[in-house]
Amino acid sequence: MADLTVGLVGTGRMGTALGERILAAGHPLTVYNRTPDRTKSLVDAGARAVGSPAEVAGAARLVLSVVNDDAAVDAVYTGPDGLLRGAATGTVFVEASTVRTSTITALAARVRAAGAGLVDAPMAGPPAAARAGRLLVMVGGDLADVDTARPVLETYARRIVHCGPSGSGTTMKLVLMAPMAVYFAGLAEGLAIGGQLGLDRAMMLDVILDSHGAPPVLRDRAELLLGAERPPGFEVSGVRKDLRAIMATAQDAGVPASTAAAALGQYAGATINGFGDRDLVFIVDYVRRLAQGKTDHLD
Repeated sequence: MADLTVGLVGTGRMGTALGERILAAGHPLTVYNRTPDRTKSLVDAGARAVGSPAEVAGAARLVLSVVNDDAAVDAVYTGPDGLLRGAATGTVFVEASTVRTSTITALAARVRAAGAGLVDAPMAGPPAAARAGRLLVMVGGDLADVDTARPVLETYARRIVHCGPSGSGTTMKLVLMAPMAVYFAGLAEGLAIGGQLGLDRAMMLDVILDSHGAPPVLRDRAELLLGAERPPGFEVSGVRKDLRAIMATAQDAGVPASTAAAALGQYAGATINGFGDRDLVFIVDYVRRLAQGKTDHLD
């Protein structure tokens, strides 16, 4: 299905990486971004840029959306020039943003009323993994819609897991994110305790990485805490956003989420104090600054 017409709304770092893979697979691609300049690299690679989400929906059989948060999802689909304004009967939308489960289930009803289908398909992995075709993609939706979306998802996924009906992929992403966010907040506090009592950071990380308690996500990032430099894989502000979605969804499900709430406080403080655009592992440096009594904004 190399001739499947595809639309993409949201050409930030992740959206651009996905678009590159979709184009490389031979799918005609129409793109939109609220800031038009951010579509340039994909246009240079062969995509066509348009002026609204509605125009994207009118040009594509399958439309992928990768935006920042719940409010952006709502605006992209239901705004005056939103996707549902341009959707034809049989269009399949793939919502890849990490948002509240309730946002997806409410959206699915509106999409169905428009004669279209919705697959929620959030991803695990950074833009570099997308460019390598190595994302883990968790999907929810009707099997027929998932099958329509599969040729595009396969351009950037190493594994696609159909978790159940609409909202299930999003729920699984929140299930995945909760312990990761909490882990790094706990790691930050542990390393701060050790640092305050004279332990060397490199030594502490060496011991942690040699234990059964070190997750792969720390192994991927530990070098950043020792001075290595590379673009952030997932920003502190993104973790804060996801924890908000986790907290809201936990409340909807009647689940106490005290550890997630505590972690949210750490990531929110770090974002406010200048760490928002840094990789999530730098929550460690934020907590160390607090332990050292440094409460000024990070320059």
